[in-house]
Amino acid sequence: DTPGTSSTVERLPMSLNRFPLQMEFSIKHVWNSDPVKHKPVTIRFSPGDGGLKMEVDAPFFNDPPAPAGAAGQPFPGLWDYEVVESFFLNSSTEQYLEVEVCPHGQHLVLLLNGIHNAFMQQIPLSFTTVITDNKWKGEALIPWNYFPPGVDKMNSYAIHGSGSARTYEALYPVPKGDLQPGQGPDFHRLQYFQPFRLQSIMGESWVQPESDLWKNAKR
Repeated sequence: DTPGTSSTVERLPMSLNRFPLQMEFSIKHVWNSDPVKHKPVTIRFSPGDGGLKMEVDAPFFNDPPAPAGAAGQPFPGLWDYEVVESFFLNSSTEQYLEVEVCPHGQHLVLLLNGIHNAFMQQIPLSFTTVITDNKWKGEALIPWNYFPPGVDKMNSYAIHGSGSARTYEALYPVPKGDLQPGQGPDFHRLQYFQPFRLQSIMGESWVQPESDLWKNAKR
């Protein structure tokens, strides 16, 4: 594991799931490698029906308040609210998928062809949440069609708080030695993403389906 991160690969009973693996990650640091000051957000990936299942288990801060949009629908600018995000990258082409989910049920999916270059967003996502006291759980099904070809790296993030208390957390943060004076958080620093293989979840013989959404996105 990269220092400062936590991940587990768990072999599931074959009677429960015909696929061999699931992966769970805990976000234990803020973007600049300082430790978080609460129970870490956890994200679990496992096989879903026609896509990758993403499960979030996180503290509920209720800060900022809920977005004005309807639960279960895309919400532009969701990154300005309380949110958990996962990015799936082809490091050779710099094509990547960004999935953002909110405890109040809103979501935002972006397809990016190069750093910060979103060519498609606010596309549908099956996503449900439950808030219980000071924690929340969410489950999303990310269709294979959304993933760029050749995903080989990943990073995940969590954001909460308002004003000067706004907190940006990263699974794979910027190492202390790389920090520059005046630098702020930027979740699109692709050089800090770490290896991630969908075959580690789906099985070594699994082949990523072709996506019509990415066919015309040339690098």
